Amino acid sequence: MAPTKYSNPPQKAPVFYAKDQDASRIIERTKELLARSKAVTDAVVKDIKASDARFDNVLLPMALDDNELATEAHIIGFYSAISTSQALRDASTEAEQLMDDFGIEASMREDVFALVGAVAQRTEKLDPESARYLEKEHKGYLRNGLGIPEGPQRDRFKDIKKKLSEIGIAFQKNLNEEKGGLWFTLEELEGVPRDVVDDLKKGEGENEGKVFLDFKYPSLFPTQKYALSPEVRRKVFVSNENKVNQNVPLFRDAVLLRDEAARLLGYKNHAEFRIEDKMAKTPKTVNDFLGDLRERLAPGGLKEIEKLLEFKKNDYKSRGLEDSYDGKYYLWDHRFYDRLMLEKEFQLDQEKIAEYFPLQTTIEGMLKIFQELFGLVFIEIVGEDRAAVAEGGDGDHVCWHKDVQLFSVWDDESEGNGFVGYLYLDLFPRDGKYGHAANFNLQPGFINAKGERHYPATALVCNFSKSSEKKPSLLKHDEVVTLFHELGHGIHDLVSKTKYSRFHGTSTVRDFVEAPSQMLENWCWTPSQLRSLSRHYSYLSPAYAEEYASSNQNTKPEEHIPDALINSLINTKHVNDALFNLRQLHFGIFDMTVHTPESHEAIEKLPIPETYNRLRHEISKLEGPEAFGESWDWGNGQATFGHLIGGYDAGYYGYLSSQVYSADMFYTVFKADPMNGKEGRRYRHTVLERGGSQEEMQTLEDFLGRKPSTEAFYKELGLS
Repeated sequence: MAPTKYSNPPQKAPVFYAKDQDASRIIERTKELLARSKAVTDAVVKDIKASDARFDNVLLPMALDDNELATEAHIIGFYSAISTSQALRDASTEAEQLMDDFGIEASMREDVFALVGAVAQRTEKLDPESARYLEKEHKGYLRNGLGIPEGPQRDRFKDIKKKLSEIGIAFQKNLNEEKGGLWFTLEELEGVPRDVVDDLKKGEGENEGKVFLDFKYPSLFPTQKYALSPEVRRKVFVSNENKVNQNVPLFRDAVLLRDEAARLLGYKNHAEFRIEDKMAKTPKTVNDFLGDLRERLAPGGLKEIEKLLEFKKNDYKSRGLEDSYDGKYYLWDHRFYDRLMLEKEFQLDQEKIAEYFPLQTTIEGMLKIFQELFGLVFIEIVGEDRAAVAEGGDGDHVCWHKDVQLFSVWDDESEGNGFVGYLYLDLFPRDGKYGHAANFNLQPGFINAKGERHYPATALVCNFSKSSEKKPSLLKHDEVVTLFHELGHGIHDLVSKTKYSRFHGTSTVRDFVEAPSQMLENWCWTPSQLRSLSRHYSYLSPAYAEEYASSNQNTKPEEHIPDALINSLINTKHVNDALFNLRQLHFGIFDMTVHTPESHEAIEKLPIPETYNRLRHEISKLEGPEAFGESWDWGNGQATFGHLIGGYDAGYYGYLSSQVYSADMFYTVFKADPMNGKEGRRYRHTVLERGGSQEEMQTLEDFLGRKPSTEAFYKELGLS
């Protein structure tokens, strides 16, 4: 039972549909919500003349409706990423299309634009967030085509917007629904950890004696890291690059349509259009940053490959494979030899480290860090308590799957004991589920029409290995970092306090949004925090202790991760760092390449798969199947790249540019004392609470006390 003072949140948690027959209700409810929104807008247009137009009678009613709409619309779209019901996922996808189509129509209403323009010309004295809302709204109508004269061109622009929406929804659905994989014999998977292989689907009939390796992270990554056979690693790598080739034409169409739309609006290309309202402002700023970083990293990348090739050569020699060693370092070599180098040169045993990071224990440790740092309290809601917090008392449907954990989040006493919101954790893979790791806002925070606060709800959706009878779910260190990163987005979503849902939490510009979570990753490389997060799984239950003892000659491990393991881990933080960042540069430079063509004809002629693979080879210096004489279009990695369809188009550089800001914040404020609660609370109130309600550069300057600097970023990479 939750402690009494945390047992009665002032806002009920939403309930979720679970049955196929609920699919029709999703569509019905979507149409009801959109009809309500249209009625609000129609009433504004009908009742208000341009001469009487003010913020409170034109924009405020629509903003309040947007707030209310978001409390249901986000969840309606969420089913497509998490529901076990195909019917619900399909209905969610259809509902997303209805909402997108409605949004496009609404954003191109001349009658509303005229009123918003009249408000903008009034220069009313507004609070800063409302002034920003007016500015963004007015500019949004222009960016949505109302600067294009009425007629064929505007009609074409609207048609493009609708087609891009359809493409984006279909692209992500194909990724979520992907069920591909390869059949291998146990011999072929030699070297892959036994617990990974044991969890794979067993073959029957013609596949008798084989196991099915899917492309989900818990099986894909260990195979790439541990499979001794280079041919198996090659097959897995190439097949994973081609797992959703139905997205190939969708990606091409998206790039072409974006370019056409940007030119209709008067921009040179899509990147110029997208980057205009981000921190970077111009494609030149982005390309200069990426180019400079590429130049600085390239020599280090070549040195790292040279060293890794020595490991490959010695590995082949030790296994009697000298005759097949060709002196090349392939894409499917990297995870394997990167891991081997860490083990042999740094005595880093990732499997041994993972024993100290059982998933649930690690989560508890992370939440404790956030409690101390930001003044939060996390109360897990289980059993009878679920009915008490659920809308309508429906505790059975307060989560969408039996594996999902639910927490109510509160301020601690020093922060006033107030309610903060709801946090959901959906951590294990299943068919039809979003395949990566992400944070989804389910309900934003805002101030409602009564002047009361609506509290947020946010969900972490990940794909970690499930527990078995012998072991709980164990996290590799990079998975600990991933979890901390995504939980960082969740905290940003929870503690944000904005007036309008439009600016809530992670609703910032794309080249800033990753910075808060990237900064928090540093806690995963701090000795005291690593130790506090850790607990050897054998201490969790007598059964686990017995199983561990039987497999390890009755030895007893330390309860918390030993200093020697921590030191070996920290010593590897920047090992092969140049290659890792060159990989990120490949994604960023490819993104900018396809979104900055010299002309529309140039993008029409651009061979996109070939460009993706050539750029990867040129930037990362890793060889692919082209080394064997195959054409450059051997793979379609861009078709698996959900980011470039899902909002990071002409924005993937943000993962790297955000590191500039995250490094500056950490080194300036937290490096000396990562658990400084005073600074943690200042960070919460100065950065996280603001969301996108003010210019992100202003947020940084408020926190740092100066303009941000690249010094810490380049120092961290060893490039200063």
